[in-house]
Amino acid sequence: MAARTTPSKPRMSIDRSIERMRKQLADLAQYVKKGRPTRSLEEFDLETERLIADLLGETSPLVDAYDYAQLGEAAGLVNMTEEAPESVGLDSERQSLMQRSRVLESCVSELEARRAAEPKKPQSGRQILTGPQVAEHMSSDLRSIPQTASLREAGQLMQKWKTGSLLVTDSQTYVGFITDSALARDVVANGLDPGTTPVRKCARTPLVAIHGDRPLIEAVRLMKEQATRHLAVAQDGQIIGVISVSNILRYYSGVV
Repeated sequence: MAARTTPSKPRMSIDRSIERMRKQLADLAQYVKKGRPTRSLEEFDLETERLIADLLGETSPLVDAYDYAQLGEAAGLVNMTEEAPESVGLDSERQSLMQRSRVLESCVSELEARRAAEPKKPQSGRQILTGPQVAEHMSSDLRSIPQTASLREAGQLMQKWKTGSLLVTDSQTYVGFITDSALARDVVANGLDPGTTPVRKCARTPLVAIHGDRPLIEAVRLMKEQATRHLAVAQDGQIIGVISVSNILRYYSGVV
C-alpha cells in the first residue's frame, strides 16, 4: 500500500504544462518565419491567452504581457505609450510577433522554476516568478543631478547624455527621479522658470527601486503599481543601475 503515493502527479502535470507551452512557442515560430500555420493568428492568440491563464493563473502578469504583445505596443505594459522605443528596424507586425515569443519564453521559464521548486515548500503567499533578471537589462550608467540644481541644468544634462531621466540626489543619497516628461509638463503647465526652479520641485520622490535579481516581468508589475516608467536597481543596499520602459521594450521586441 505504501507504493500508492501521489507525489509524482504534480511533477507529471507540470511537465505536461511545460510541454504544452513549448509546443505553443514552436507553433508561434510558424508565424514568425511566415510558414504555413494550421490556424489564424487570432485563433492562436485566443488559445495562447487561455493556456497562460490555465497554467500560470489568471492573475499572472504574463497574461497582461501577452495581451499587450498582441498590440505590438510594449509601452502599454505600463500604460504609458508616449515612451516609444528607439527605431529597431523591424515592421510593427514582426515586432509584435517577437514580443509574443519573448512572453512565451518567460512562461516556459516560470514553469521550469516551479518544477525545480516542487520538492521545497514555497514561501507562503508568494508567487514564483522567473525569467530574465532586471540586472541583465538595466542601464548601469548612474546619471544624476543634485536636487538643488535648476531644471534648466537637468534638461541640459539629459540632452548631453541622451537620456530621458536622471537620478536626483541630496547630500548623501539618491532620493528620486527627474524625467524629461516631468520637465516638459511642469514647466509648461505651471509656468515654472527653468532657470531658477530647483529640481526637487518636479522630482518624483521617494525613489522606487527593485532588486537586480528580480525577474524582468516583476519590474513591469512594479511600474504599473507605482505609475512610473523608471526604477532604480538595487543590490546589497546600493543603487547599481536604472531600468526604464525603453529597456523593457527592447527585450520584448527581441532587441538586446
